[in-house]
Formats: sequence, C-alpha cells, structure tokens
Amino acid sequence: MMLYLSSFSFPSAEEENSFFLDERRTCYDTFYPFQILPQCGLCRLDFEPITILYGGNGSGKTTILNIIAQKLQLHRDALYNRSNFFETYTNLCHYEQKAPISPDSCIITSDDVFDYMLDLRALNQGIHQKREEIFQKYLEEKYASFQLKSLEDYQKLKQVNQSRRYSQSQYTRSQLMDNVREHSNGESAFYYFCHKIQENGLYLLDEPENSLSPQLQQELVQFLADSARFFGCQLILSTHSPFLLSMKGAKIYDLDTKPAAVKGWTELSNVRAYYDFFLQHQNEFN
Repeated sequence: MMLYLSSFSFPSAEEENSFFLDERRTCYDTFYPFQILPQCGLCRLDFEPITILYGGNGSGKTTILNIIAQKLQLHRDALYNRSNFFETYTNLCHYEQKAPISPDSCIITSDDVFDYMLDLRALNQGIHQKREEIFQKYLEEKYASFQLKSLEDYQKLKQVNQSRRYSQSQYTRSQLMDNVREHSNGESAFYYFCHKIQENGLYLLDEPENSLSPQLQQELVQFLADSARFFGCQLILSTHSPFLLSMKGAKIYDLDTKPAAVKGWTELSNVRAYYDFFLQHQNEFN
C-alpha cells in the first residue's frame, strides 16, 4: 500500500498566539482557520494509506482537509469557505511526504458532488427540452404536404423522407443523445467518486457518504479499500458513517476527544450509539 503524505503539522496554540501578538488585528469578525484546531489539542497528524477524521459538527475535520488541500495545492472543483487569513495560516503548516504527489490528486467535497449532480440535471433538462422540439419537428415533417421546387428544397426533402421512414423514437434517437443520467442521485454520486479517483493518487474526501444509501456506502467502502490496496492510492477522509469507519486497517483520529486521539472504530461514540440502539430493538429483528 502506498504512502505519499506521511505527516502534516499545524501551528501550535503558542504559535497562533504569537501571530495575534505580532500585530493588532481588531477589524475582522473571523480569523478562520486560526483558533479552531488548538481546541482539539491537535498539532500533528501521522498518516496511513487510509486515514479517517471523525468528529461532530464544528470539530474541525472539514477545516483540516481544506488546510491540507490548500497547502499541497491539490485540485478541487468547487469553491470553499476561506478567509483573509487562510494563506497566512497554511504558511505556518508543514508536511512530510514519502513520494511525489500525482497532479491528479485532489480533494472531493460534498459541494463537488452536489454541483456535479446539478450539472447532470441541467444537462438532462436541456436534452429533454430539445427532445420535445424534435418530437414536434417529426410530426410536422411526417405529415407535411411538401413538393420539391428547387435544389434549395433538397435538404428539407431529406428530412421529410427520414421522418416518414422512421418511427418517432427512431427519428429522435438519430438526432439526439439519450439522457446522460439514468441513475438516482446516490448512484450518480457513487459514479462521481469512481470517475475522480484514479490510480496512484492522494485523495481527500469530505463526508463521501452524503447522498449514498447504506448499500452504496458499502460499495464505496469496497471501492476505496481496493483503491488503496491494489491501485496505489492514499486516502484521507472525514466521515460519520459506521460503514466507512469500519474500513479494515484505517487509522482513525477522534476529534471529539480533548486532545484528539487515535481510536478503534468500535470505540467511537457515534458507532456506540448505533450499537446500543440496535441492541435495544434486537427482539424486533427476530
């Protein structure tokens, strides 16, 4: 299994305090991403081929992924929330790598997946509108009273003959591609990950379980595990999903503990809550 990024260090609480003491900074409402990670007691992450950031809302896991992506200049499709101090902060960060990072490496967020599905929807709506226009054109040409009067009418004659020779569906398919998306949102999201993740790359995934059913989450787990095991990928992801948290061999940082600590997936509060819930209802499954 491949390791590109071996560690990443964030400024300590003392370094952040020095930043504020060096200059008077009173005209900003936020200093994001400053003042986020010291609350977790997190100064350094040491990575494995699969590393997971776990924590509740506001725990800093998305911020961490954005910081790493910015520092490494990884490709991203969607814009993200950043402040005037983001570059200043990342200049205080340091990292160690074991191997060159592929230019295909990227960060994939929920916004990326959502924008992709919106693009598909807009494309399909355009195709659907065009299909209706072709239906109307087919009917007009099929039942048109038309006579060839000059060479200028030759192209029109060909269209009329084509509409009379084909059925409506055959005529439409000959002029228009089928809808690009024939899948649910969850299936489209899953295919997006399969398309974006290539061999021998570093990939940062922010809550990839969004929009995915439990079945598709399990398929994604298998795909990610295979990508790391057989295709030279390194994965750093944030998630609440018990399915993703259970990935074999994954190193999990629990950002809800103070300080942040490495834990087994069955020790996490979210997973324990699911476990306790199903135990309470165990008889209902029999």
